Amino acid sequence: MKTHAIIPIFIPHEGCPHSCIFCNQNIITAKAEPVTASDAAGVIEAWLATLGRRGLTSVGAAFYGGSFTGLPKERQSEYLEAARYYKDRGLISEIRLSTRPDYIDDEILSNLKRHGVDAVELGVQSFDDDVLARSNRCHDSECARKSSLMVRDYGFRLGIQLMIGLPADTEEKDIFSAVELVRLKPEDARLYPAVVLPGTGLERMHAAGEYTPLALEEAVRVTKKMYKIISSAGVNIIRVGLKNYIHPAFRQLVESEIARDELEGQLDPVPGSFVFACNGKSFSNMVGHKGANKAYFKAKYPLHEISYAIDDAQQDGRYTVAR
Repeated sequence: MKTHAIIPIFIPHEGCPHSCIFCNQNIITAKAEPVTASDAAGVIEAWLATLGRRGLTSVGAAFYGGSFTGLPKERQSEYLEAARYYKDRGLISEIRLSTRPDYIDDEILSNLKRHGVDAVELGVQSFDDDVLARSNRCHDSECARKSSLMVRDYGFRLGIQLMIGLPADTEEKDIFSAVELVRLKPEDARLYPAVVLPGTGLERMHAAGEYTPLALEEAVRVTKKMYKIISSAGVNIIRVGLKNYIHPAFRQLVESEIARDELEGQLDPVPGSFVFACNGKSFSNMVGHKGANKAYFKAKYPLHEISYAIDDAQQDGRYTVAR
């Protein structure tokens, strides 16, 4: 059962003068009008009214959609004070926000600390300088490293977002970015395969035949490798894939393939009776999206008798095979 929820407050494309090649925040957030501090408070009120009936142990509020720390300091403070009102009264437990690595400095972080911010997520996208340049990010990988360390040094919970399959990207570069992320020791990570949104540079490149997005199978394969590197280091992977793009169950596709790999690695090739087991939370990944893993093992190991069981003594994402 889910015990923690995040209230998302979207501030579309405010605070950011850049035009990253993949970005159209108005489409992603479905908002185009400016959001006021009063609007932010209204969002929190509305969500709290609904979430209060779900038995959650904690609720956070998060500012997404733009480069929050690129806003004028006064605007930042207005938003943060609106959220802090609820935090001070114990109605929410944390305040988090997302921003760009080049919008981080001592003054900015000191201001966030004064207003009760708990977590800062950085849209790093890649640790490869060529990929960053081709994506019109206007900062390099060293800026991302420095900003990440500053966020941690100030005592914030650090999140790092990576994007997969951008122009000039390769599987090797994506794996490198995953390794670099782990080296910076964030608490949280997000993995987003690049998608071609209308009105973006990627759309123009795609139309001109200069860019091809990753096919679903390739996106799953590369993301799976990055996921393993990041999760095995103890980093919490908050999200995998942009909602409603590429595939509506993209995260499950990735996690199901990870489950299949772990199960097959333990499976004796000699036919017999076997029990695949995991806890209830991981069961859908064990059997696979729409039963894909069950179908895979049945086709590849027709002489094996395989059953699927729930063992709630096991950790999330842990899969075992027993005779």
